Amino acid sequence: MNDFGVHEARDVDVVVIGAGQAGLSAAYHLRRSGFEPDRDFVVLDHAPRAGGAWQFRWASLTYGKVHGMHALPGKELTGADPARPSSEVIGDYFADYEETFDLRVHRPVDVTAVREGEGGRLLVETSEGTYATRALVNATGTWDRPFWPRYPGQETFRGRQLHTAQYSGPEAFAGQRVVVVGGGASGTQHLMEIADRAAATTWVTRREPVWREGRFGEVQGRAAVALVEERVRQGLPPQSVVSVTGLPLNEAVREARERGVLDRLPMFDRITPTGVAWADGRTVEADVILWATGFRAAIDHLAPLRLREPGGGIQVEGTRAVRDPRVHLVGYGPSASTIGANRAGRAAVAEIRALLRSAPQPVAVR
Repeated sequence: MNDFGVHEARDVDVVVIGAGQAGLSAAYHLRRSGFEPDRDFVVLDHAPRAGGAWQFRWASLTYGKVHGMHALPGKELTGADPARPSSEVIGDYFADYEETFDLRVHRPVDVTAVREGEGGRLLVETSEGTYATRALVNATGTWDRPFWPRYPGQETFRGRQLHTAQYSGPEAFAGQRVVVVGGGASGTQHLMEIADRAAATTWVTRREPVWREGRFGEVQGRAAVALVEERVRQGLPPQSVVSVTGLPLNEAVREARERGVLDRLPMFDRITPTGVAWADGRTVEADVILWATGFRAAIDHLAPLRLREPGGGIQVEGTRAVRDPRVHLVGYGPSASTIGANRAGRAAVAEIRALLRSAPQPVAVR
């Protein structure tokens, strides 16, 4: 039995689902706008502790290796040891942020579904009960939905297969032959770490990697975000911002390329019991296949609202779901970067305030 009863929904103005960068940004701006936590809004997070997806990163990903971690609004992250694991640095920073601004995050709480309620409210069904809310900020990110491609023969492989989400560090690959699949930042990081421990590494990607030299400034950043944003406007599944920016060509990457660690092969055609094979007859023996193939948006709990477009994604204008103005997606598509998540949190709260003022009992758009 929870505080507000198993069968009785608790009324709030806003529910925020997720307490990563985007969710905490939204909660901060709600607080600044006069919304009281646990009275006017509630933040629900299914993770065991503060830190968003960062808490699950592998220990060898130190803070000094993190690219472009942008501070949360209202409180800088200062004095962090670059040699310390990013999971610890950012986890502690998020925990301190929640306490500083008294955001009162509920955790661990699983959200199972969001449905249409009565009187224009949405019903948010959770492991601690049901909330009836006038607006929803969905900030669930992607970490809980690792993408595993399917290839012929995959079930016959006698070695080990794992995803970036399960990667714990290079030590687990000592003396093994490893195939790393994926052309993003995680794939290159895994390769460079594993290469010195493994017996052999092979890198395969669907497309030729695009390397980015020189400064990546505001103009380039806006152009990259615009490409991702256009897909979201069309209701297509979002791509990551990184997928359109290219991979940074730093000193560590240059050294790895010179050593042959980042010599890329095209995607194999099938998986065999002992490795991978191409249609032209080439084969590579492997003990491990590491899928650094990215993640998909964790939005299955929104399925009862029927927000998806025929293209498979949710059409979004700004942060607002076009099919339902009560629902805002932050950290989704163009706002998936840390700085984008901050801006999206602020923008979502501004739109929600206008919505609540103009429509005391909002009605879903279908």
